[in-house]
Amino acid sequence: MVEKAKEVIMMQSAEELSLPEIKGYDFNKGINYSELISSYLTTGLQATHLAKAIQIVNQMLKWRLSEDPLVIDDPIQDIKERAKVKCTVFLAYTSNMISCGVREIIRYLVQHKLVDVITTTGGGIEEDFIKCLAPTYLGDFNLKGLELRAQGLNRIGNMLVPNKNYCKFEQWIMPILDKILEEQRNGIVWTPSKFIHRLGLEINNEESVYYWAAVNNIPVLCPGITDGSIGDMLFMHSYNNGGLILDVINDVRVINDIAMVARKSGMIILGGGLPKHHTCNANMMRNGADYSIYINTGIEHEGSDSGAAPDEAVSWGKIKGSCEPVKVFSEASLVFPLLVAESFAKYHEEYFEDCQVCMKRKK
Repeated sequence: MVEKAKEVIMMQSAEELSLPEIKGYDFNKGINYSELISSYLTTGLQATHLAKAIQIVNQMLKWRLSEDPLVIDDPIQDIKERAKVKCTVFLAYTSNMISCGVREIIRYLVQHKLVDVITTTGGGIEEDFIKCLAPTYLGDFNLKGLELRAQGLNRIGNMLVPNKNYCKFEQWIMPILDKILEEQRNGIVWTPSKFIHRLGLEINNEESVYYWAAVNNIPVLCPGITDGSIGDMLFMHSYNNGGLILDVINDVRVINDIAMVARKSGMIILGGGLPKHHTCNANMMRNGADYSIYINTGIEHEGSDSGAAPDEAVSWGKIKGSCEPVKVFSEASLVFPLLVAESFAKYHEEYFEDCQVCMKRKK
């Protein structure tokens, strides 16, 4: 009997596996953060997923139309012009990414035109402007809601936003709402993206994500614009000076049209919910994104879109079947800064250095 058990336990393995060996970073080599992150690829578990996500972002950034075979009926035939055509990068995120310090990383991406389209929630818009007017503070997850309420403090996870911040936001936005209502009466049709663009110009603050989005003409889509403090402001404004209309249909055309004309499309989605679905749905109009990265902690077993795995999106035509998407199971504030450091930031530095070299040559 023992021999039988031994035979079962010691079952023969395949002779050789042509797969990478699991191996982590050796700190005996010293501290090298770039090599540490590179070692994630063979570390296993979610470290490997993060390393793969970094690889995908770098592929997105480096792709040019000139890499694809030239087709006779392609409207762009000149090789130099084809080399200028890049992947269209969609960035989607939930409001907590703006509430926390990921906001500064998103601002960097937008400031340097490293993304092409943004999708977020109402909170993802207002929190950016509110931070330009007054700070958000670090608190604790265990602070008691009843005690905070008595102090006029609102908790977002382990962050605190005083009520006075929203009062400042109201004082800032109400005159703007009056102005854009007057402009509507003179013929301007407002959409959420045009409204956000205008607010970005009005805030005129280089710390703002949406200031840079406005300056760089990066469209910001927010189909849930009324779900948050901006919605509260619009609600109250409608009683004092009613009639303002935001046309969401035109914004659906904006995001879908961008997706349909993109020669290559890449999605980076932090969190789930409306921003995730809106971005994926736009890419369905082109039979799927070519590159796709999800970073969230959702599970697919509830049947929600927030937790849906990338392969579910393939079934809808939101991600191409030829794509090798990655989902990193992590809260995004932990890993997105690392991803940006090893992709967007390096890409931007290399581009800047190349520009400096070109300028020296011209001199």
